[in-house]
Amino acid sequence: MNVVDSSGWLEYFANAPNAGFFARAIESGKDLIIPVLTLFEVYKRVAQQKGPDDAMTAVGLMTQQGDLIDLTAPLALSAAELSVRLKLPMADSIILATAQAYQATLWTQDADFEGMPGVKYVAKEKAQ
Repeated sequence: MNVVDSSGWLEYFANAPNAGFFARAIESGKDLIIPVLTLFEVYKRVAQQKGPDDAMTAVGLMTQQGDLIDLTAPLALSAAELSVRLKLPMADSIILATAQAYQATLWTQDADFEGMPGVKYVAKEKAQ
């Protein structure tokens, strides 16, 4: 199972320098799960940068690639525990808790996750 965090989806959609890293998880056709919070974050960012039509296209593509995972009470509490223990922001803790609940690998370029077990991390590159 795989989870791609919001920064990974945005990198992929922008065809930015790390897009290929995330394409492996997004295009594999294998067990991709999408935390509902990731849908929110991607829609918001794309809508801000390109407008609501492009944002709807992006989230539509996301939901075609994998299974959407709702935020349940047990998942929220697990995320809260991770947030306290690891000092993670809310969104990061929810995404990590979702990956852990489904025994999924988390793909990210968010430095908060660097070195964590179950995480495939790549440093964010600057576009040239």
